[in-house]
Amino acid sequence: MKTIKLSSFAIETVEEACSDFQYREDELINILHRCQHKLGYLPAEVQEIIAQKLQMSVAKVYGVVSFYSFFSMIPQGKHPISICMGTACYVRGAEKLVDEFKRQLRIDVGETTQDGNFSLSCLRCVGACGLAPIVMVGDKVYGRVSVKQVKDIICEYQKSLI
Repeated sequence: MKTIKLSSFAIETVEEACSDFQYREDELINILHRCQHKLGYLPAEVQEIIAQKLQMSVAKVYGVVSFYSFFSMIPQGKHPISICMGTACYVRGAEKLVDEFKRQLRIDVGETTQDGNFSLSCLRCVGACGLAPIVMVGDKVYGRVSVKQVKDIICEYQKSLI
């Protein structure tokens, strides 16, 4: 795995988050959320600093980051697209939505477009099964999405980048 040199902003962000939560191990998820919100993702180097500050193993931090689907260890696009693959969404065509987003963006799940504008991921369950299938772009939820709507969703965010 390629290592990265963390910026002073990243290091300060981790230190501030750990301090704000009193370096408590039981606040790990809150610390991870804060760091990801400010940094965009949680590379191994950030996880190592968190482990050091909380006096816990890197394996435990990595275990939490890799278990929860809302944490990412790779940089996300400016507009992260997540497709729910829970049972209700899957049965109502989520897999076809994934295929269409992959085709239109020319990336695979877990990747980011070359321009850094979009990334694509799948979620286990959003918890809004009545709106299945669900697509999230950042924090915005789109319910009952059809394959025909994929292009419009992408265009909505491309316009904001101009």
